[in-house]
Amino acid sequence: MCPMQTTKSTLILLTGLASFPAMSQSRVGSRPNIIVILADDIGYGDLSCYGATALKMSHTDQLAAKGLKFTHAYACASTSTPSRYGLLTGSYPWRRNDTGIARGDAPMIIHPGQTTIASQLQEAGYTTAAIGKWHLGLGEGGFNCQAWNDSVTPGPRQIGFDYSYIMAATGDRVPCVYLENQKISGLDPKDPIQVDYNRPIAGEPTAADHPEMLTMQSSHGHNQAIVNGIGRIGYMKGGSKARWVDENIADTLAEKAVNFIRKNNNRPFFLYFCTQDIHVPRVPHHRFKGTTTMGPRGDALMEFDWTVSCITQTIADLHLEEKTVIIVTSDNGPVVDDGYQDQAVEKLGNHTPGGKLRGGKYSIFEAGTRIPFFISWPGIITPGVSDAVVSHIDFLATLSSLAGHPLSDDKSWDSLDQLDTWLGKSRNGRPFVIEQSGKTLAWIEDLVKYIEPSDGSTFDHFTHTELGNSTEPQLYYLKSDEGEKVNQASNHLKQTENLRLKLDNLKKKK
Repeated sequence: MCPMQTTKSTLILLTGLASFPAMSQSRVGSRPNIIVILADDIGYGDLSCYGATALKMSHTDQLAAKGLKFTHAYACASTSTPSRYGLLTGSYPWRRNDTGIARGDAPMIIHPGQTTIASQLQEAGYTTAAIGKWHLGLGEGGFNCQAWNDSVTPGPRQIGFDYSYIMAATGDRVPCVYLENQKISGLDPKDPIQVDYNRPIAGEPTAADHPEMLTMQSSHGHNQAIVNGIGRIGYMKGGSKARWVDENIADTLAEKAVNFIRKNNNRPFFLYFCTQDIHVPRVPHHRFKGTTTMGPRGDALMEFDWTVSCITQTIADLHLEEKTVIIVTSDNGPVVDDGYQDQAVEKLGNHTPGGKLRGGKYSIFEAGTRIPFFISWPGIITPGVSDAVVSHIDFLATLSSLAGHPLSDDKSWDSLDQLDTWLGKSRNGRPFVIEQSGKTLAWIEDLVKYIEPSDGSTFDHFTHTELGNSTEPQLYYLKSDEGEKVNQASNHLKQTENLRLKLDNLKKKK
């Protein structure tokens, strides 16, 4: 059983009550429960099951060892909002101009009625839930138009989620409250919240003006509202009883996930479970403090490992292991200093969050979007390692196929059905993969990577990240040059031009 804690967010384990009509058969047998555990900013080299030696994440390692681990898996983008948009919708985020990193008061980016994994599985008879970080906007009508003190609509329910318990944006952005089924959880009507991303709120201290009030100093940005002694992005007032406690976020989200699983254990369910770990601010619970030598960033990795154990132990307790597909992955690559003085740089030691890859979060180089990705389904998936190229863009088509409810043929989808590859029945990955960082795109085919010319910045001096942008075309042979050290574009002009044309043609596809 997931460890019980005597904290504010002690896990309350509920008993499943409901029954559900028998489902028809998918092409792999009875429709399984589906759990997607989406980590935040965990890099290709951060997990011990992917070679990290500075820490041992036993629960994550055990789950990976029971399943199929992919070595060439890609998120849709190197930052959170576009990455999550692509994963849920099966549509490339760069096809729209409003999928950049969302403010906490951004309107919902996925439009009601737009096909998502949740809406597809809901149609197939699944009960669906979104728990954890959202960061896809809420409400409609532009920025700062949410009825925070009432019901915020549209939200997860309007795109297929029966239940939701979410953080509106990120841990470092206001509002610092949870929304349960699109209403702020625990809000006192006598203490309504106010959110503003344009100007300070009168009477509220800011991190810029009152650094003496902070328990964690900023290294860059994060100098607006002060919540729990931590500077945030955006301004906020009110909602004192509803505000989250940073140290308890993992416990709170794990509790909600466990409760959802137990309540729905007798019917097919889909759980989209997005952790705060290891995004900034990194404030793991005190029981994880000092579990690594890397400070809060390393300790947050161990907290993530504990969160995985809560899910896997609950599934085991309910004897659902052979009925449940669990996928663990990350929304984008790693970043060490992302705005707070949490000793992540000073205590990194020999740990390499991106492994042998170049770049990181915000980068078009490999470490920006090449991420951990493994799938467990005992009795169906043979444990092992696959070098097939896979992408988050295929979640929609692949999970729809798994549920026996494939996508309709009336639209040209970006998402491809890769079920045989994901289940280990085929070693053939998708024919190409697209990477995105800001407005820059890259095309990978047969592990040859083309990066289109861009006038974007080449280096982020705040996060100390190589962004990979160049005004010249770039071509890398990833089989022999995994670290993207030698640009071969000038030596292989025909191949460079061929990949450029393929990328340009894809951009024209609607």
